[in-house]
Amino acid sequence: MFLASWIWGMAVILCCVFWFLLGRRRRQQGEPPLENGFLPYLGCALKFGANPLEFLKEKQKKHGHIFTCHVAGKYIHFLTDPFSYHALMRQGKHLDWKKFHFATSAKAFGHGSIDPAEGNTTENFHQTFIRTLQGNALDALIEAMMENLQYVMLQSRAPKLQSNTWVTEGLYTFCCQVMFESGFLTLFGKEFNSNNDKNLSSKQETERAHILNALENFKEFDKIFPALVAGLPIHLFKSAHSAREKLGEALLHKNLLKRDNLSELVTLRMFLNDTLSTFDDMEKAKTHVAVLWASQANTIPATFWTLFYLLKSPEAMRAATKEVQSVLETDEESISLDGKHISLNRKQLDNMPILDSIIKEAMRLSSASMTFRVAKEDFTLHLENDFYNIRKDDIVALYPQLLHFDPEIYADPLTFKYDRFLNEKGEEKTDFYRNGRKLKYYYMPFGTGIAKCPGRLFAVHEIKQFLALIFSYFEIELVDSNVKCPSLDQSRAGLGILQPSNDIDFRYRMKCL
Repeated sequence: MFLASWIWGMAVILCCVFWFLLGRRRRQQGEPPLENGFLPYLGCALKFGANPLEFLKEKQKKHGHIFTCHVAGKYIHFLTDPFSYHALMRQGKHLDWKKFHFATSAKAFGHGSIDPAEGNTTENFHQTFIRTLQGNALDALIEAMMENLQYVMLQSRAPKLQSNTWVTEGLYTFCCQVMFESGFLTLFGKEFNSNNDKNLSSKQETERAHILNALENFKEFDKIFPALVAGLPIHLFKSAHSAREKLGEALLHKNLLKRDNLSELVTLRMFLNDTLSTFDDMEKAKTHVAVLWASQANTIPATFWTLFYLLKSPEAMRAATKEVQSVLETDEESISLDGKHISLNRKQLDNMPILDSIIKEAMRLSSASMTFRVAKEDFTLHLENDFYNIRKDDIVALYPQLLHFDPEIYADPLTFKYDRFLNEKGEEKTDFYRNGRKLKYYYMPFGTGIAKCPGRLFAVHEIKQFLALIFSYFEIELVDSNVKCPSLDQSRAGLGILQPSNDIDFRYRMKCL
Protein backbone atom coordinates (compact mmCIF):
# COMPACT_ATOMS: atom_id res chain seq x y z
CA MET A 1 0.00 0.00 0.00
CA PHE A 2 2.80 2.39 0.96
CA LEU A 3 4.75 1.55 -2.19
CA ALA A 4 1.72 2.14 -4.41
CA SER A 5 1.02 5.51 -2.74
CA TRP A 6 4.68 6.48 -3.13
CA ILE A 7 4.63 5.58 -6.84
CA TRP A 8 1.46 7.59 -7.46
CA GLY A 9 2.85 10.52 -5.49
CA MET A 10 6.05 10.51 -7.51
CA ALA A 11 4.04 10.28 -10.73
CA VAL A 12 2.03 13.37 -9.79
CA ILE A 13 5.18 15.26 -8.83
CA LEU A 14 6.89 14.31 -12.10
CA CYS A 15 3.83 15.42 -14.10
CA CYS A 16 3.85 18.78 -12.31
CA VAL A 17 7.59 19.18 -12.91
CA PHE A 18 7.13 18.23 -16.58
CA TRP A 19 4.34 20.80 -16.93
CA PHE A 20 6.39 23.44 -15.12
CA LEU A 21 9.36 22.93 -17.42
CA LEU A 22 7.65 22.29 -20.74
CA GLY A 23 3.91 23.02 -20.52
CA ARG A 24 3.92 26.50 -19.03
CA ARG A 25 3.38 29.36 -21.37
CA ARG A 26 6.33 31.68 -21.83
CA ARG A 27 5.91 35.41 -22.21
CA GLN A 28 6.97 36.57 -25.66
CA GLN A 29 8.38 39.97 -26.54
CA GLY A 30 5.68 42.63 -26.68
CA GLU A 31 3.15 40.62 -24.64
CA PRO A 32 1.63 41.74 -21.31
CA PRO A 33 3.17 40.54 -18.01
CA LEU A 34 2.21 36.88 -17.42
CA GLU A 35 0.95 35.12 -14.28
CA ASN A 36 0.93 31.35 -14.92
CA GLY A 37 0.13 30.23 -11.40
CA PHE A 38 1.57 27.02 -9.98
CA LEU A 39 -1.19 24.51 -10.70
CA PRO A 40 -1.39 22.67 -14.04
CA TYR A 41 -4.48 23.72 -16.03
CA LEU A 42 -6.00 25.67 -13.12
CA GLY A 43 -3.21 28.24 -13.01
CA CYS A 44 -4.51 31.20 -10.97
CA ALA A 45 -8.12 29.95 -10.89
CA LEU A 46 -8.30 29.17 -7.17
CA LYS A 47 -6.83 32.49 -6.07
CA PHE A 48 -8.95 34.39 -8.57
CA GLY A 49 -12.12 32.56 -7.55
CA ALA A 50 -11.58 33.15 -3.82
CA ASN A 51 -11.71 36.93 -4.21
CA PRO A 52 -11.44 38.27 -7.78
CA LEU A 53 -11.37 41.93 -6.78
CA GLU A 54 -8.47 41.58 -4.33
CA PHE A 55 -6.61 39.24 -6.69
CA LEU A 56 -6.84 41.72 -9.56
CA LYS A 57 -5.91 44.67 -7.33
CA GLU A 58 -2.79 42.79 -6.24
CA LYS A 59 -1.79 41.99 -9.84
CA GLN A 60 -2.57 45.54 -10.94
CA LYS A 61 -0.26 46.89 -8.25
CA LYS A 62 2.44 44.43 -9.32
CA HIS A 63 2.19 44.68 -13.11
CA GLY A 64 0.32 47.85 -14.01
CA HIS A 65 -2.80 48.43 -16.10
CA ILE A 66 -2.61 45.23 -18.21
CA PHE A 67 -1.51 41.70 -17.36
CA THR A 68 -2.24 38.11 -18.36
CA CYS A 69 -3.52 35.36 -16.04
CA HIS A 70 -3.72 31.65 -16.75
CA VAL A 71 -7.19 30.66 -15.47
CA ALA A 72 -8.61 27.15 -15.97
CA GLY A 73 -6.81 26.54 -19.25
CA LYS A 74 -7.50 30.02 -20.65
CA TYR A 75 -5.17 32.98 -20.94
CA ILE A 76 -7.00 36.14 -19.96
CA HIS A 77 -5.58 39.62 -20.50
CA PHE A 78 -7.12 41.97 -17.92
CA LEU A 79 -7.40 45.66 -18.81
CA THR A 80 -7.69 47.70 -15.61
CA ASP A 81 -7.31 51.29 -16.84
CA PRO A 82 -10.80 52.71 -17.61
CA PHE A 83 -9.27 55.10 -20.14
CA SER A 84 -8.22 52.04 -22.17
CA TYR A 85 -11.66 50.41 -22.21
CA HIS A 86 -12.50 52.02 -25.53
CA ALA A 87 -9.56 50.15 -27.07
CA LEU A 88 -11.46 46.92 -26.48
CA MET A 89 -14.62 48.28 -28.08
CA ARG A 90 -12.94 49.39 -31.30
CA GLN A 91 -11.20 46.06 -31.99
CA GLY A 92 -14.19 44.32 -33.61
CA LYS A 93 -12.00 43.22 -36.51
CA HIS A 94 -9.75 41.21 -34.18
CA LEU A 95 -11.99 40.38 -31.21
CA ASP A 96 -15.14 38.26 -31.10
CA TRP A 97 -17.71 38.99 -28.37
CA LYS A 98 -20.06 36.16 -29.43
CA LYS A 99 -17.80 33.12 -29.27
CA PHE A 100 -17.48 33.01 -25.47
CA HIS A 101 -21.18 33.70 -24.88
CA PHE A 102 -22.36 31.14 -27.43
CA ALA A 103 -20.08 28.45 -26.03
CA THR A 104 -21.10 29.23 -22.43
CA SER A 105 -24.82 29.10 -23.26
CA ALA A 106 -24.56 25.73 -25.00
CA LYS A 107 -22.44 24.33 -22.16
CA ALA A 108 -24.66 25.57 -19.34
CA PHE A 109 -28.14 25.08 -20.78
CA GLY A 110 -27.56 21.96 -22.84
CA HIS A 111 -28.79 23.10 -26.26
CA GLY A 112 -26.75 22.84 -29.45
CA SER A 113 -24.52 25.69 -30.54
CA ILE A 114 -26.42 28.89 -31.35
CA ASP A 115 -23.51 30.20 -33.39
CA PRO A 116 -24.86 30.49 -36.97
CA ALA A 117 -21.42 29.39 -38.21
CA GLU A 118 -22.04 25.97 -36.62
CA GLY A 119 -25.09 25.34 -38.80
CA ASN A 120 -27.74 24.60 -36.12
CA THR A 121 -29.59 27.89 -36.55
CA THR A 122 -29.46 31.07 -38.60
CA GLU A 123 -31.18 33.19 -35.93
CA ASN A 124 -29.41 36.37 -34.83
CA PHE A 125 -30.15 36.05 -31.11
CA HIS A 126 -28.84 39.48 -30.17
CA GLN A 127 -31.13 41.17 -32.69
CA THR A 128 -34.06 39.08 -31.46
CA PHE A 129 -33.51 40.33 -27.92
CA ILE A 130 -33.10 43.96 -28.97
CA ARG A 131 -36.27 43.78 -31.08
CA THR A 132 -38.38 42.28 -28.27
CA LEU A 133 -36.90 43.94 -25.15
CA GLN A 134 -36.46 47.53 -26.34
CA GLY A 135 -38.41 50.15 -28.25
CA ASN A 136 -42.18 49.66 -28.53
CA ALA A 137 -41.93 46.07 -27.28
CA LEU A 138 -40.70 47.37 -23.91
CA ASP A 139 -43.99 49.20 -23.33
CA ALA A 140 -45.97 45.97 -23.54
CA LEU A 141 -43.56 44.20 -21.17
CA ILE A 142 -43.83 47.03 -18.62
CA GLU A 143 -47.63 46.95 -18.76
CA ALA A 144 -47.74 43.17 -18.31
CA MET A 145 -45.18 43.23 -15.48
CA MET A 146 -47.14 45.93 -13.63
CA GLU A 147 -50.28 43.83 -13.76
CA ASN A 148 -48.49 40.63 -12.74
CA LEU A 149 -46.60 42.24 -9.86
CA GLN A 150 -49.87 43.46 -8.37
CA TYR A 151 -51.49 40.08 -8.86
CA VAL A 152 -48.58 38.32 -7.13
CA MET A 153 -48.24 40.83 -4.29
CA LEU A 154 -51.92 41.39 -3.52
CA GLN A 155 -53.79 38.28 -4.68
CA SER A 156 -51.36 35.39 -4.99
CA ARG A 157 -49.94 36.07 -1.52
CA ALA A 158 -53.32 37.06 0.01
CA PRO A 159 -53.48 34.19 2.56
CA LYS A 160 -50.40 35.65 4.28
CA LEU A 161 -51.79 39.16 4.43
CA GLN A 162 -54.29 39.14 7.29
CA SER A 163 -55.45 42.61 8.34
CA ASN A 164 -52.87 44.56 10.35
CA THR A 165 -50.77 41.44 10.99
CA TRP A 166 -47.01 41.53 10.46
CA VAL A 167 -45.54 38.82 8.24
CA THR A 168 -41.90 37.92 8.88
CA GLU A 169 -39.89 36.52 6.00
CA GLY A 170 -36.42 36.44 4.50
CA LEU A 171 -35.92 39.52 2.34
CA TYR A 172 -34.09 37.60 -0.39
CA THR A 173 -36.74 34.85 -0.29
CA PHE A 174 -39.49 37.45 -0.66
CA CYS A 175 -37.80 39.24 -3.58
CA CYS A 176 -37.03 35.90 -5.22
CA GLN A 177 -40.62 34.64 -5.07
CA VAL A 178 -42.28 37.89 -6.12
CA MET A 179 -39.91 38.71 -8.99
CA PHE A 180 -39.72 35.14 -10.31
CA GLU A 181 -43.47 34.57 -10.28
CA SER A 182 -44.23 37.99 -11.81
CA GLY A 183 -41.45 37.71 -14.39
CA PHE A 184 -42.43 34.18 -15.38
CA LEU A 185 -46.04 35.27 -15.99
CA THR A 186 -44.84 38.31 -17.96
CA LEU A 187 -42.59 36.35 -20.33
CA PHE A 188 -44.33 32.98 -20.54
CA GLY A 189 -47.97 33.96 -20.01
CA LYS A 190 -50.69 32.25 -18.00
CA GLU A 191 -52.25 28.82 -18.10
CA PHE A 192 -55.57 30.17 -16.93
CA ASN A 193 -57.95 32.44 -18.84
CA SER A 194 -59.39 35.10 -16.55
CA ASN A 195 -62.48 35.77 -18.64
CA ASN A 196 -65.69 34.31 -17.18
CA ASP A 197 -64.06 31.23 -15.72
CA LYS A 198 -65.98 29.76 -12.78
CA ASN A 199 -62.95 27.74 -11.68
CA LEU A 200 -60.53 30.65 -11.97
CA SER A 201 -59.40 30.62 -8.33
CA SER A 202 -58.58 26.92 -8.44
CA LYS A 203 -56.69 27.32 -11.72
CA GLN A 204 -54.74 30.26 -10.31
CA GLU A 205 -53.65 28.18 -7.32
CA THR A 206 -52.58 25.34 -9.61
CA GLU A 207 -50.70 27.76 -11.82
CA ARG A 208 -48.95 29.30 -8.83
CA ALA A 209 -47.92 25.86 -7.56
CA HIS A 210 -46.38 25.09 -10.98
CA ILE A 211 -44.47 28.38 -11.06
CA LEU A 212 -43.16 27.98 -7.50
CA ASN A 213 -42.05 24.46 -8.43
CA ALA A 214 -40.25 25.98 -11.43
CA LEU A 215 -38.63 28.44 -9.00
CA GLU A 216 -37.26 25.58 -6.90
CA ASN A 217 -35.85 23.95 -10.04
CA PHE A 218 -34.42 27.30 -11.11
CA LYS A 219 -32.64 27.75 -7.75
CA GLU A 220 -31.26 24.20 -7.83
CA PHE A 221 -29.87 24.72 -11.33
CA ASP A 222 -28.65 28.25 -10.60
CA LYS A 223 -26.59 27.08 -7.60
CA ILE A 224 -24.17 25.19 -9.84
CA PHE A 225 -24.23 27.66 -12.75
CA PRO A 226 -20.72 29.01 -11.96
CA ALA A 227 -19.36 25.45 -12.13
CA LEU A 228 -20.97 24.95 -15.55
CA VAL A 229 -19.45 28.19 -16.85
CA ALA A 230 -16.08 26.98 -15.54
CA GLY A 231 -16.44 23.88 -17.72
CA LEU A 232 -17.60 21.16 -15.34
CA PRO A 233 -20.17 18.79 -16.89
CA ILE A 234 -23.68 19.02 -15.47
CA HIS A 235 -23.82 15.24 -15.04
CA LEU A 236 -21.59 15.69 -11.98
CA PHE A 237 -24.54 17.47 -10.32
CA LYS A 238 -27.43 15.02 -10.39
CA SER A 239 -30.11 17.20 -8.74
CA ALA A 240 -29.17 20.28 -10.79
CA HIS A 241 -29.24 18.24 -13.99
CA SER A 242 -32.70 16.95 -13.10
CA ALA A 243 -33.85 20.50 -12.30
CA ARG A 244 -32.65 21.80 -15.68
CA GLU A 245 -34.44 18.99 -17.50
CA LYS A 246 -37.67 19.74 -15.63
CA LEU A 247 -37.43 23.40 -16.56
CA GLY A 248 -36.93 22.35 -20.17
CA GLU A 249 -40.00 20.09 -20.06
CA ALA A 250 -42.13 22.95 -18.72
CA LEU A 251 -40.98 25.18 -21.60
CA LEU A 252 -41.49 22.72 -24.46
CA HIS A 253 -43.31 24.38 -27.34
CA LYS A 254 -46.32 22.08 -26.94
CA ASN A 255 -46.71 23.34 -23.36
CA LEU A 256 -46.11 26.99 -24.19
CA LEU A 257 -48.82 26.83 -26.86
CA LYS A 258 -51.36 26.12 -24.10
CA ARG A 259 -50.59 29.43 -22.39
CA ASP A 260 -52.24 32.83 -22.90
CA ASN A 261 -50.48 36.18 -23.19
CA LEU A 262 -47.04 34.95 -24.19
CA SER A 263 -44.60 37.85 -24.54
CA GLU A 264 -43.42 38.94 -27.97
CA LEU A 265 -39.95 37.71 -27.01
CA VAL A 266 -41.10 34.13 -26.39
CA THR A 267 -43.53 34.10 -29.32
CA LEU A 268 -40.84 35.26 -31.75
CA ARG A 269 -38.25 32.88 -30.32
CA MET A 270 -40.65 29.95 -30.75
CA PHE A 271 -41.26 30.93 -34.36
CA LEU A 272 -37.55 31.34 -35.12
CA ASN A 273 -36.72 28.06 -33.38
CA ASP A 274 -39.24 26.27 -35.56
CA THR A 275 -38.30 27.93 -38.83
CA LEU A 276 -34.58 28.69 -38.63
CA SER A 277 -33.11 25.93 -36.48
CA THR A 278 -32.52 22.19 -36.62
CA PHE A 279 -32.87 21.84 -32.83
CA ASP A 280 -35.00 19.02 -31.48
CA ASP A 281 -37.93 19.82 -29.16
CA MET A 282 -35.90 19.69 -25.95
CA GLU A 283 -33.08 21.82 -27.37
CA LYS A 284 -35.64 24.44 -28.38
CA ALA A 285 -37.04 24.35 -24.85
CA LYS A 286 -33.56 24.77 -23.38
CA THR A 287 -33.05 27.98 -25.35
CA HIS A 288 -36.12 29.22 -23.44
CA VAL A 289 -34.52 28.05 -20.18
CA ALA A 290 -31.62 30.33 -21.13
CA VAL A 291 -34.07 33.23 -21.55
CA LEU A 292 -35.66 32.42 -18.18
CA TRP A 293 -32.27 32.35 -16.45
CA ALA A 294 -31.13 35.59 -18.10
CA SER A 295 -34.35 37.34 -17.01
CA GLN A 296 -34.07 36.29 -13.36
CA ALA A 297 -30.50 35.50 -12.28
CA ASN A 298 -29.39 39.13 -11.95
CA THR A 299 -32.72 40.91 -11.50
CA ILE A 300 -33.56 39.00 -8.30
CA PRO A 301 -30.36 39.89 -6.39
CA ALA A 302 -30.46 43.45 -7.77
CA THR A 303 -33.99 43.80 -6.36
CA PHE A 304 -32.83 42.44 -2.99
CA TRP A 305 -29.87 44.80 -2.69
CA THR A 306 -31.94 47.82 -3.70
CA LEU A 307 -34.64 47.12 -1.11
CA PHE A 308 -32.10 46.18 1.57
CA TYR A 309 -30.17 49.43 1.21
CA LEU A 310 -33.44 51.37 1.28
CA LEU A 311 -34.43 49.65 4.53
CA LYS A 312 -31.02 50.50 6.00
CA SER A 313 -31.22 54.15 4.94
CA PRO A 314 -34.28 56.06 6.25
CA GLU A 315 -33.21 59.13 4.28
CA ALA A 316 -33.14 57.17 1.02
CA MET A 317 -36.49 55.53 1.85
CA ARG A 318 -38.14 58.91 2.48
CA ALA A 319 -36.77 60.40 -0.76
CA ALA A 320 -37.81 57.37 -2.85
CA THR A 321 -41.29 57.15 -1.32
CA LYS A 322 -41.85 60.88 -1.85
CA GLU A 323 -40.82 60.59 -5.51
CA VAL A 324 -43.18 57.68 -6.18
CA GLN A 325 -46.06 59.42 -4.41
CA SER A 326 -45.44 62.58 -6.43
CA VAL A 327 -45.56 60.70 -9.74
CA LEU A 328 -48.76 58.87 -8.74
CA GLU A 329 -50.45 62.08 -7.55
CA THR A 330 -49.44 63.98 -10.69
CA ASP A 331 -51.15 61.36 -12.81
CA GLU A 332 -54.10 61.06 -10.39
CA GLU A 333 -53.42 57.41 -9.62
CA SER A 334 -55.31 56.33 -6.50
CA ILE A 335 -54.11 53.54 -4.20
CA SER A 336 -56.82 51.17 -2.98
CA LEU A 337 -57.55 47.51 -2.34
CA ASP A 338 -60.82 47.42 -4.25
CA GLY A 339 -59.31 45.62 -7.23
CA LYS A 340 -58.32 48.75 -9.17
CA HIS A 341 -54.63 48.41 -10.07
CA ILE A 342 -52.04 51.16 -10.13
CA SER A 343 -50.77 51.90 -13.62
CA LEU A 344 -47.21 53.12 -14.16
CA ASN A 345 -46.13 53.41 -17.77
CA ARG A 346 -42.66 53.77 -19.22
CA LYS A 347 -42.75 57.58 -19.27
CA GLN A 348 -43.70 57.73 -15.60
CA LEU A 349 -41.03 55.22 -14.61
CA ASP A 350 -38.43 57.16 -16.57
CA ASN A 351 -39.36 60.24 -14.55
CA MET A 352 -37.97 58.81 -11.29
CA PRO A 353 -34.34 60.00 -11.06
CA ILE A 354 -34.07 59.25 -7.33
CA LEU A 355 -35.09 55.62 -7.83
CA ASP A 356 -32.68 55.49 -10.77
CA SER A 357 -29.82 56.65 -8.55
CA ILE A 358 -30.74 54.23 -5.76
CA ILE A 359 -30.84 51.26 -8.12
CA LYS A 360 -27.56 52.27 -9.75
CA GLU A 361 -25.87 52.64 -6.36
CA ALA A 362 -27.15 49.26 -5.17
CA MET A 363 -25.92 47.63 -8.37
CA ARG A 364 -22.58 49.42 -8.21
CA LEU A 365 -22.01 47.87 -4.80
CA SER A 366 -23.11 44.35 -5.79
CA SER A 367 -22.12 43.95 -9.43
CA ALA A 368 -19.20 41.72 -10.42
CA SER A 369 -19.76 41.23 -14.13
CA MET A 370 -16.99 40.64 -16.66
CA THR A 371 -16.72 41.73 -20.27
CA PHE A 372 -15.05 39.16 -22.52
CA ARG A 373 -13.67 39.30 -26.04
CA VAL A 374 -11.89 36.37 -27.77
CA ALA A 375 -9.01 37.03 -30.17
CA LYS A 376 -9.85 35.80 -33.68
CA GLU A 377 -6.18 35.93 -34.69
CA ASP A 378 -2.80 37.12 -33.50
CA PHE A 379 -2.93 40.92 -33.39
CA THR A 380 -1.55 44.00 -31.66
CA LEU A 381 -3.80 45.70 -29.10
CA HIS A 382 -3.23 49.45 -29.12
CA LEU A 383 -3.97 51.16 -25.82
CA GLU A 384 -3.82 54.85 -24.97
CA ASN A 385 -0.07 55.00 -24.36
CA ASP A 386 1.16 51.53 -25.27
CA PHE A 387 0.55 48.44 -27.37
CA TYR A 388 0.70 44.68 -26.71
CA ASN A 389 0.72 41.52 -28.78
CA ILE A 390 -2.27 39.21 -28.23
CA ARG A 391 -2.38 35.58 -29.37
CA LYS A 392 -5.24 33.91 -31.20
CA ASP A 393 -7.93 32.43 -28.89
CA ASP A 394 -6.71 34.45 -25.90
CA ILE A 395 -9.36 36.38 -23.98
CA VAL A 396 -9.25 40.12 -23.33
CA ALA A 397 -11.38 41.05 -20.33
CA LEU A 398 -12.65 43.95 -18.25
CA TYR A 399 -13.63 43.56 -14.60
CA PRO A 400 -15.78 46.64 -13.85
CA GLN A 401 -15.87 46.06 -10.08
CA LEU A 402 -12.35 47.54 -10.09
CA LEU A 403 -13.93 50.66 -11.56
CA HIS A 404 -16.96 50.66 -9.25
CA PHE A 405 -14.82 50.44 -6.10
CA ASP A 406 -12.15 52.95 -7.17
CA PRO A 407 -11.97 55.70 -4.50
CA GLU A 408 -10.66 58.17 -7.09
CA ILE A 409 -13.95 57.82 -8.96
CA TYR A 410 -16.36 57.13 -6.11
CA ALA A 411 -15.53 58.75 -2.78
CA ASP A 412 -15.95 56.30 0.11
CA PRO A 413 -16.73 53.53 -2.43
CA LEU A 414 -17.94 50.89 0.05
CA THR A 415 -20.66 53.17 1.46
CA PHE A 416 -24.19 53.30 0.03
CA LYS A 417 -25.04 56.87 -0.99
CA TYR A 418 -28.50 57.01 -2.50
CA ASP A 419 -27.90 60.31 -4.33
CA ARG A 420 -24.47 59.41 -5.74
CA PHE A 421 -25.85 59.39 -9.29
CA LEU A 422 -27.76 62.69 -8.94
CA ASN A 423 -26.33 66.11 -9.81
CA GLU A 424 -27.03 69.35 -7.92
CA LYS A 425 -30.27 69.79 -9.91
CA GLY A 426 -31.56 66.39 -8.83
CA GLU A 427 -31.09 64.99 -12.32
CA GLU A 428 -28.99 62.07 -13.56
CA LYS A 429 -25.29 62.63 -12.94
CA THR A 430 -22.98 61.60 -15.78
CA ASP A 431 -19.79 63.47 -14.90
CA PHE A 432 -17.32 61.21 -13.11
CA TYR A 433 -13.56 61.77 -13.08
CA ARG A 434 -10.32 59.95 -12.46
CA ASN A 435 -7.02 61.81 -12.16
CA GLY A 436 -8.84 64.96 -13.21
CA ARG A 437 -10.06 63.43 -16.50
CA LYS A 438 -13.70 62.78 -17.31
CA LEU A 439 -14.57 59.12 -17.73
CA LYS A 440 -16.62 57.70 -20.56
CA TYR A 441 -16.96 54.37 -18.73
CA TYR A 442 -17.81 54.72 -15.04
CA TYR A 443 -20.82 52.43 -14.45
CA MET A 444 -20.88 49.01 -16.13
CA PRO A 445 -23.09 46.39 -14.40
CA PHE A 446 -24.65 45.53 -17.78
CA GLY A 447 -21.43 45.27 -19.77
CA THR A 448 -20.64 47.67 -22.57
CA GLY A 449 -20.43 48.02 -26.33
CA ILE A 450 -22.36 45.83 -28.73
CA ALA A 451 -22.66 43.06 -26.12
CA LYS A 452 -24.35 45.31 -23.54
CA CYS A 453 -27.27 43.46 -21.95
CA PRO A 454 -30.30 44.01 -24.23
CA GLY A 455 -32.70 43.48 -21.31
CA ARG A 456 -31.18 46.15 -19.06
CA LEU A 457 -34.00 48.67 -19.56
CA PHE A 458 -36.69 46.16 -18.64
CA ALA A 459 -34.68 45.00 -15.61
CA VAL A 460 -34.45 48.53 -14.18
CA HIS A 461 -38.09 49.27 -14.92
CA GLU A 462 -39.36 46.12 -13.20
CA ILE A 463 -37.31 46.93 -10.07
CA LYS A 464 -38.86 50.41 -10.07
CA GLN A 465 -42.33 48.87 -10.41
CA PHE A 466 -41.63 46.48 -7.55
CA LEU A 467 -40.48 49.32 -5.28
CA ALA A 468 -43.37 51.60 -6.22
CA LEU A 469 -45.86 48.90 -5.25
CA ILE A 470 -44.02 48.11 -2.01
CA PHE A 471 -44.14 51.81 -1.03
CA SER A 472 -47.80 52.09 -2.00
CA TYR A 473 -49.32 49.03 -0.36
CA PHE A 474 -47.04 47.91 2.48
CA GLU A 475 -45.39 48.95 5.69
CA ILE A 476 -41.98 47.29 5.81
CA GLU A 477 -39.06 47.19 8.22
CA LEU A 478 -36.06 45.08 9.13
CA VAL A 479 -36.57 42.77 12.09
CA ASP A 480 -33.18 43.93 13.37
CA SER A 481 -32.56 47.54 12.35
CA ASN A 482 -28.88 47.16 13.28
CA VAL A 483 -28.30 44.07 11.15
CA LYS A 484 -25.03 44.13 9.23
CA CYS A 485 -24.94 44.15 5.47
CA PRO A 486 -24.47 40.56 4.26
CA SER A 487 -21.27 39.83 2.38
CA LEU A 488 -21.27 39.18 -1.36
CA ASP A 489 -21.24 35.57 -2.54
CA GLN A 490 -17.99 35.57 -4.51
CA SER A 491 -18.70 32.19 -6.11
CA ARG A 492 -20.70 34.03 -8.79
CA ALA A 493 -18.04 36.62 -9.61
CA GLY A 494 -17.99 37.35 -13.32
CA LEU A 495 -21.68 36.48 -13.83
CA GLY A 496 -23.32 39.78 -12.88
CA ILE A 497 -25.02 40.85 -9.65
CA LEU A 498 -23.73 38.87 -6.69
CA GLN A 499 -26.17 37.25 -4.29
CA PRO A 500 -25.98 37.86 -0.52
CA SER A 501 -24.12 35.20 1.46
CA ASN A 502 -27.09 35.00 3.83
CA ASP A 503 -30.71 36.13 3.96
CA ILE A 504 -31.96 39.01 6.12
CA ASP A 505 -35.23 38.86 8.08
CA PHE A 506 -37.74 41.64 7.49
CA ARG A 507 -41.42 42.07 8.15
CA TYR A 508 -44.29 43.64 6.28
CA ARG A 509 -48.02 44.22 6.49
CA MET A 510 -50.70 45.86 4.41
CA LYS A 511 -51.26 49.55 4.89
CA CYS A 512 -54.66 50.69 6.11
CA LEU A 513 -55.87 52.33 2.91
